[in-house]
Amino acid sequence: MTKAEVISEIADKTGIDKEKVQITVEAFFKVIQNSMENGDNIYVRGFGSFINKKRAKKIARNISQNKAMEIPEHFVPSFKPSKVFIERIKNSKKLKDKLSENGKK
Repeated sequence: MTKAEVISEIADKTGIDKEKVQITVEAFFKVIQNSMENGDNIYVRGFGSFINKKRAKKIARNISQNKAMEIPEHFVPSFKPSKVFIERIKNSKKLKDKLSENGKK
């Protein structure tokens, strides 16, 4: 599902104008990006957490030049779903049906 599809679905379910929904969704993403850029994590109860994960420095190899290079310690954004979210996906009838369909092929 694309961002445009998410916006359309929210507009359909809420009856709010698509342009207003788009502004809200864009603002939501910007708040998450800015907060994480400032080192803050975002916790949404029942949904999950947007967190910065620290990656240790490591030595990698540039295979085209056959040279070792050091990748410095850095942070990467990550999403950790809540237990409620995980259970909902795990118990999804639609996803279980997809597994059954794939097993029949």
